[in-house]
Amino acid sequence: MNRDLQSLRRDYQFDDLTEEKAGSDPLALFDAWLDQAIEVCPDDPTGMLLSTVDKENRPHCRTVLLKQRDANHFSFFTNYESDKGEDIALNPNVALTFFWPALSRQVRIEGIAQKVSREVSEAYFATRPKGSQLAASISRQSQDIPSRDVLSKEFAKLEQEYQNKDLPCPDNWGGYSVTATSIEFWQGRPSRLHDRIVFTLNESGKWKVVRKAP
Repeated sequence: MNRDLQSLRRDYQFDDLTEEKAGSDPLALFDAWLDQAIEVCPDDPTGMLLSTVDKENRPHCRTVLLKQRDANHFSFFTNYESDKGEDIALNPNVALTFFWPALSRQVRIEGIAQKVSREVSEAYFATRPKGSQLAASISRQSQDIPSRDVLSKEFAKLEQEYQNKDLPCPDNWGGYSVTATSIEFWQGRPSRLHDRIVFTLNESGKWKVVRKAP
């Protein structure tokens, strides 16, 4: 590879993050930042990196989409039998990372993941486009398959079967809700003097806030 990666850099010029701006409620700050990201970032502003650890303590990271945000919970939906589902079943400690380059912002969340109720999963599944429902129903996520044609044929078969009727939510598909215990807000600033404000939930259920060096 002949590309000069070391010279690729940019100086962050957007905003600052003071303690006054951060306030005392990290969830309110997150919601405000997410609203701005939805307005400014056209491509997947709700995309977040989900990090898990497998049974051999090896970390794994992949992108999922934030679909619900309430209280101090961040929810996404997936196949429970996928690699991420197996990791969470063994170790529910996870991390979520949002990065919005247009705003020079990153949010890192650490917390505990648990399955949402079946009612919540079914209600969300019913709102998905028919194609997404079909894909979730035929995909054995994370498993080896012989070819793409296998999926295409199963998709077409199920599409014909449910052409004029509702598709039920698969038993192995549903949501996870991550209860945040730590939320870090990173605001890129000139000369790499970035702002980092970290909220940590203490034993009494209150948020402690500190500033960290960039």
